[in-house]
Amino acid sequence: MVPMKNQKKATTFALLAIMFWSTVGTAFKLSLQYVDFLHLLLFASLISVIVIAAIITFSGNWQLIRNTNRSGLVHSALLGFLNPFLYYAILLKAYSILPAQEAIVLNYTWPIVLLLLSIPLLKQKVSKRSIFAILISFFGTIVTVTHGNPGGLNFAHPLGTTLAMGSAFIWASFWIFNARDQRDELNKLFFNFLFGFLYTLLAVSVKAFLNSDLKEVELIGQIIPLISLNGIAGIAYIGLFEMGITFVLWMKAMQLTNSTARITNLIYISPFVSLMLVGLILGEAILPSTMAGLILIVSGIFLQGPLKKQ
Repeated sequence: MVPMKNQKKATTFALLAIMFWSTVGTAFKLSLQYVDFLHLLLFASLISVIVIAAIITFSGNWQLIRNTNRSGLVHSALLGFLNPFLYYAILLKAYSILPAQEAIVLNYTWPIVLLLLSIPLLKQKVSKRSIFAILISFFGTIVTVTHGNPGGLNFAHPLGTTLAMGSAFIWASFWIFNARDQRDELNKLFFNFLFGFLYTLLAVSVKAFLNSDLKEVELIGQIIPLISLNGIAGIAYIGLFEMGITFVLWMKAMQLTNSTARITNLIYISPFVSLMLVGLILGEAILPSTMAGLILIVSGIFLQGPLKKQ
């Protein structure tokens, strides 16, 4: 049994992580006004690598990093491609297209997607209750993307909707593959973000090469562009509080808790706080259909049962 003192610490770490994750929808939307989505991901993931490296140094765990074998690096190369590279590239592009409230709600379907993917990948059986839960959440998604007119099936932003839903599939896939990797969590975080940064650097470089006339100065300027102070502030915030520090806080909460369900169920707070911040800071009028869709999605997730620790 974990001591009650550690359970209080676990709850504190989890609430801090959820508080930071609740702000990132707003942070994404604000930052994308000043920097394109790939450069936002490039520099934010670099900051995350630096932050996690500092935490490893402070905790004296570099021996674990140095002892990582080839199999571990291969796992990290795969996981780093899924998250942070592919997941955030698609999610940030979705945020550049969609109103923040829609992107938040659609991305939050990942627990239901996790259940669906666990059927073929983990050979799990699905109960009638889970099928009902999936249908409720799916209807909530339709209510959201059709702005409350599910019968019409006219999607307001088809590309953005596809990308936001795709990000949920990638996030769920990441957690399934991550569950099979038994290495230390801090070790995995460091290498995942390192590989994610390298993949993003490659993507930015290829894009710059294709868009330039091969002049060296122009090429470098497209890879490392001038970014306004507002853009830099957004990059720093996302690198610190969406990725680096917040993942470590959540990891510590899961290590200290004596009730994984109690901690993971706190995640249900996040999308509602996110919508409140979107309304207050971005000035988006939160549509009744958005709130109704979110309630349906969360109801389906809750009916499915407690989220499992991955």
